[in-house]
Amino acid sequence: MSVWSVVLIALSGAWAGLINTIVGSGTLITFPTLLFFGVNPLVANVSNNIGLVAGGVTGSWGYRHELDGQAATLRRLMPLSFVGAVVGATLLLVLPAEAFRAIVPVLIVVALVLVLVGPRLQARAALREAGDGGRPGWHAPVIAVGVFVAGMYGGYFGAAQGVLLMGLFSALSSEPLQRLNGYKNVLALVVNFVAAGVFLLFARDSIDWLIVVLIAGGAFVGGIVGARVGRRIPPAVLRGLIITIGLVAVVKLVWFP
Repeated sequence: MSVWSVVLIALSGAWAGLINTIVGSGTLITFPTLLFFGVNPLVANVSNNIGLVAGGVTGSWGYRHELDGQAATLRRLMPLSFVGAVVGATLLLVLPAEAFRAIVPVLIVVALVLVLVGPRLQARAALREAGDGGRPGWHAPVIAVGVFVAGMYGGYFGAAQGVLLMGLFSALSSEPLQRLNGYKNVLALVVNFVAAGVFLLFARDSIDWLIVVLIAGGAFVGGIVGARVGRRIPPAVLRGLIITIGLVAVVKLVWFP
């Protein structure tokens, strides 16, 4: 591996760590970079997933203040991400990549619509809560199913799982957007960590440890920077950024697979 490829892969990891912390879709930066340098797609996907765990750790830690008092919610959602990630990582090892990725652009578009109309939906939910004392009973199970599906997708491929989670939360939760971003970071970390464990157990031949180290080092720094930047972004700007990144993800997955 040349010096330039080493530098660019590490930089792509840093940028991915930053983007993942703020929005998600960092894999859309690292994965094409690895393919550009001739890395086998399966090796690139597996090595990238393991490397990005480091950025998830620093990004989640950076949002710890937004998550004060949210332990009960995280305890309820994290097992769903855990199981979904195990299913998704297993599917990656037994199915062709095209089998699951075909539906992903549709999921992302739906998520973007939910992010866009999220403030209006949240306002209506707040009025209902004030009027009858609670949220509709179907919100919790739909969030649960959505977190599981996002975990399954994240374990399988991972690009834009943060956009899926933010779309889901924006539509069905009345929590502040930055707190929802904190939820997203923790759940995405769970997914990446579990998928990495599956790969370490069953796909060690597909791991390039130099790539893992380069992406992990870059993502670690990127997650720190991303948490500092992301927590200062106004909600309207953050929604706009999520939508922009999501559209880029759709274009990439549909026209430049």
